[in-house]
Amino acid sequence: MSENRKPLLGFVSKLPSGTALGNSGKTHCPSCMGLFKAPRLLPCLHTVCTTCLEQLEPFSVVDIRGGDSDTSSEGSIFQELKPRSLQPQIGILCPVCDAQVDLPVGGVKALTIDHLAINDVMLESLRGEGQGLVCDLCSDREVEKRCQTCKANLCHFCCQAHRRQKKTTYHTMVDLKDLKGYNRIGKPILCPVHPAEELRLFCELCDRPVCRDCVVGEHREHPYDFTSNVIHKHGDSVRELLKGTQPHVEALEAALAQIKGMDSALQERVEAVAADVQTFSEGYIKAIEEHRDKLLKQLEDIRVQKENSLQLQKAQLEQLLADMRTGVEFTEHLLTSGSDLEILITKGVVVERLRKLNKVVYSAHPTVNDKICFSQEKAGWCRGYEVYDLHRAREKQTASFTLLCKDATGESMGRGGDNVHVAVVPKDKKDSPVKTKVQDNKDGTYCVSYTPKEPGIYTVWVCVKEQHVQGSPFTVTVRRKHRPHAGVFHCCTFCSSGGQKTVRCACGGTMPGGYLGCGHGHKGHPGRPHWSCCGKFTEKSECTWTGGQSAPRSLLRTVAL
Repeated sequence: MSENRKPLLGFVSKLPSGTALGNSGKTHCPSCMGLFKAPRLLPCLHTVCTTCLEQLEPFSVVDIRGGDSDTSSEGSIFQELKPRSLQPQIGILCPVCDAQVDLPVGGVKALTIDHLAINDVMLESLRGEGQGLVCDLCSDREVEKRCQTCKANLCHFCCQAHRRQKKTTYHTMVDLKDLKGYNRIGKPILCPVHPAEELRLFCELCDRPVCRDCVVGEHREHPYDFTSNVIHKHGDSVRELLKGTQPHVEALEAALAQIKGMDSALQERVEAVAADVQTFSEGYIKAIEEHRDKLLKQLEDIRVQKENSLQLQKAQLEQLLADMRTGVEFTEHLLTSGSDLEILITKGVVVERLRKLNKVVYSAHPTVNDKICFSQEKAGWCRGYEVYDLHRAREKQTASFTLLCKDATGESMGRGGDNVHVAVVPKDKKDSPVKTKVQDNKDGTYCVSYTPKEPGIYTVWVCVKEQHVQGSPFTVTVRRKHRPHAGVFHCCTFCSSGGQKTVRCACGGTMPGGYLGCGHGHKGHPGRPHWSCCGKFTEKSECTWTGGQSAPRSLLRTVAL
């Protein structure tokens, strides 16, 4: 088998005219904000310095996957898989997206090296946009030349010594200023098992790059080929996954636009309803101030409930969109700028991440609507005036009212026996009247009860001796049946669950260390007692939980509202 000598995408290739890197996001660590130093690629496709990762606070979780983890690393690619068993797993949280990262046996230094980022840092330093490059041999002086044969950056002193040695006398030396038009000046990628050998081959059976010593040792009799010969097949598989991920970005952007529009409509509707309530109450300012405040408080509770749902959905979709964009941008950058070997090295973690993103289920429509109305139904008396409420009766629950009969002088009749007829009819189903019951109290009063089967607007006719009483027919709005809370009224999930990590709360709060529920003083906690099922702050209230399923924690995070 002879090696195909076509130039790899790897080491010195010219940039198209007018093209510049100019992307500090690919060369600067998101944690320390400095140029990458020994950058590591996390499973969420974010790149962070090794030192920054080592400074993160680790936490322990129970791993039931055994040795088969989705956290790929160059330091562990030749280890055998361990049998499935319960064992402690050390993890950290990504400083960019807060995703959980399970560390391999070798710790942070066993995570995948981001060679693409290393090359970008070298290019930025070469173009004078970052700190100067340091000699690869003495690690002390600034670089002046580069050996094209050894792929080493050398200072003036080491360059002279390089030329004096017999083995390197005829190596080609190039001034760094002559390399500014190139888009790759990276070093050869060496085998982690045989550090003196470059990774030039790809083992098809083990699905990983190997060197010449590997194919005559551990990978003996395994089918293999040069990386330049297999890059097309594996690159196409990554491109197919990318095609499936890209449409999600557009869909999420459209969904967020709908969320924004619905939030605006909700605000406008809330303001309109509040104006109706305010206008109606102006004629009774002194008499019904107390009741007016009650109505506005009810409206505010509805607004808070709906807005919280919208904001929570918005935060989840924004996080998912950020994850999708990270996956798409990194993969596009990898396929566009990465060498054959770099694509093959990172293929495993990229494919795993894109597959996870493509499996995410999300709603592209707002979870709530802007349907809020002010129904002028009588709610009794306040300081001598009739007041109105937002709702009156409830479906499948018996409602009642009392009819008081008076004579021509306005005095109570004091006796019963009158022919009282009451009819309760749905406004949109006039052929389906509700069964009513009239009880004669024998003292001039009659208790009328009825049980509406469905929510909606009903018309109530009240007649005495075949004559409508004053105000008849009346209109009654029937609400849905009161729903009791399915959760607990607690201060936080950590306290109510006894410290369980997997218990969630409708308020959307989370805690570091893998806790999916809220905790005092942590992100998302509302700062006061609330229901775990729907997030309401009032203990004696109706539950508004819709019963929907929450998104997987590994891909979607809840944030503070």
